[in-house]
Amino acid sequence: MENIKKNEPAETVVAETAAEKPAAAGEKKGLTKKDIDKLFFRWYMLCEVSNSFERLQSTAVCASYAPTLKKLYAGQPEAYKESLTRNLQFFNSEGIFGSVIHGTAIAMEEEKAKNPDLPGEMITSIKTGLMGPLAGIGDTVDWGTLRPIIFGLAASFAMQGSAFGGIIPFLFTVITYMAGRYLCHFGYKLGRGSVKNLLESGIVKDVILGAGVLGMFMMGAIAANYVDISTPLKFTASGTDFVVQDMLDNIVKGILPLAMVMGTYTYLKKKGNKIIRALLIIVAICLVGSLIGIL
Repeated sequence: MENIKKNEPAETVVAETAAEKPAAAGEKKGLTKKDIDKLFFRWYMLCEVSNSFERLQSTAVCASYAPTLKKLYAGQPEAYKESLTRNLQFFNSEGIFGSVIHGTAIAMEEEKAKNPDLPGEMITSIKTGLMGPLAGIGDTVDWGTLRPIIFGLAASFAMQGSAFGGIIPFLFTVITYMAGRYLCHFGYKLGRGSVKNLLESGIVKDVILGAGVLGMFMMGAIAANYVDISTPLKFTASGTDFVVQDMLDNIVKGILPLAMVMGTYTYLKKKGNKIIRALLIIVAICLVGSLIGIL
């Protein structure tokens, strides 16, 4: 090299030469934002497609990771095969909040590609340990709160003959996609420690509690507006006509719809998630009540 002095020590020459040398052709490149976007898109489209009783979502996980893993383990065919096998193990989590796991796992795979001494079992154990808690959060927020609110709002527009009734349900897809994409990047940027801190912090509990309260409010409002039960019963006493429905309304407005909702809730709570049976019982009650003239 022209800029090296003749009397410089050999160690200095080696250090300066390494610093000035460009990256080797086979040197690993870090993942880009576009790589994580593509990984999440594949996961979002496949997460419920390939479920099996043996490994549930494992095929979708492996298919989502495969192009990214191929980039990480370029020039290492055996390591690439090992990573595919590792990510074909049992996996089952909620599709949106579970995206945090995929961001974290691919960050660890990137680290393993740079440092082969990192045990692959660590990546598997992180995924296994997080899929249950995050599934519980996702089921509560996405499917137990957000979806009923959006679909209930759509139903209200549809009953009024508005075209928005057919458009509003797509909000659920848009919101969940954007949320999942953000969570996938969140897991990748902050690594496995971020998920652990998220689960251990009080934020998650507050989110679940708030979602539950909001969901109960919305379900109460929907039940009050769309559960319509009344009785045509009337009788005469001492020359005065009494309408049973008016008497019930004087006690508690909407007491019959409230009784139906609370009865259904109590049944499901005691008997478990037997929705079809509950629906059949409701239909039978309505039919019998209509035939004998009390409903």
